[in-house]
Amino acid sequence: MRRRGISPRHRAPSKAGICADSRRRLQIGSWSPRAGNSSLDLTAPRTASSKAVSAIDVQGLTKTFRTYKKQPGLKGAVKGLFRRVSETVVAVKDVSFQIDEGELVGFLGPNGAGKTTTLKMLAGLMYPVSGTARVLGYIPWERKDGYRRQFALLLGQKNQLWWDLPARESLELNAHIYGIDAASFRKTVDELVDMLDVKDKLNVMVRELSLGERMKFELIASLLHQPKVLFLDEPTIGLDVVSQKTVREFLRHHNATRRTTILLTSHYMADIEALCRRVIIIDRGTIFFDGQLSAVLDRFADFKLVTIRLAGDATLAADLSAYGDVVQRTSATVQLKVKRDRVIAVCKTLLDQLPVADIDIQEVPIEDVIGQIFARCPAADQNLFFR
Repeated sequence: MRRRGISPRHRAPSKAGICADSRRRLQIGSWSPRAGNSSLDLTAPRTASSKAVSAIDVQGLTKTFRTYKKQPGLKGAVKGLFRRVSETVVAVKDVSFQIDEGELVGFLGPNGAGKTTTLKMLAGLMYPVSGTARVLGYIPWERKDGYRRQFALLLGQKNQLWWDLPARESLELNAHIYGIDAASFRKTVDELVDMLDVKDKLNVMVRELSLGERMKFELIASLLHQPKVLFLDEPTIGLDVVSQKTVREFLRHHNATRRTTILLTSHYMADIEALCRRVIIIDRGTIFFDGQLSAVLDRFADFKLVTIRLAGDATLAADLSAYGDVVQRTSATVQLKVKRDRVIAVCKTLLDQLPVADIDIQEVPIEDVIGQIFARCPAADQNLFFR
């Protein structure tokens, strides 16, 4: 529905507006998914060609915001009444990438890098300043019904479930909004609650659920209409280790069986390492790497962690800095950071010279590798490391 005098380009989309619009459609009978009305195609993207295209195609996407600065105190407030000082902040700058159908891609970057802004533009919640994007053949910010019924956006720090309703009733409300028939609703919910182990929580009010349980139901609500594209922004934030593992296994299974295209942001590198072969790394609004996760590790993790423990009451007195960087050290143990091409030689020397009871060789944690990338080079120079 378009109000007179208000351009849809400048009207911020809201959940309430979407819900009201969908309920109005069901009430007035202009269209009903159960009535067999085929005048509105909700599945086929409106493209001129039937050739296969990327599920997500982004070209030169740019988004800026204007922020206002206020000087402190009463004097600053009075000045702000007459002269407002503003600056333009570039949140996303010339972002381009393509994601094929069925891919599960990690979207990495520090806080404020532009990850969430990019996802919101692809979900049609924000309009870009410039650039183009097509998801399933649709332009997201046109917010056509055919597109809105084929994607889902899950923000880890935002709720879509109704706080004062049991989880089941929130899911039923979403089912009515999307026009899902009762049989399909029961089948989908039964399958998802079993996989996420929250079947016994369906009748519990959302406000009384734990954070992990609530996030699982948020994920169920996002998948209720079986979207072809899923945008996940920090889906495991704040969850305990067991819940994180459950969500990761669920996403892996769902992606493998349903071929759902997933773009995942997470600060938990265990999520990325377990789920994503390909990663897109963004910092300060600019993408500086798009490729296999293994390529990042091969280029930057050029060393391994070697940990040795001495036998019995032996005390480690020798200086081992010649073999690598000493990361941790006690009287009986030491952890060294050793270049990959020297690991075998260093381990052989340590076994020959010391009474070693145990030796352990590990890869450097991926979060340390990513952290070093962001710490060692400013955004303007990061491309140099991936040429």
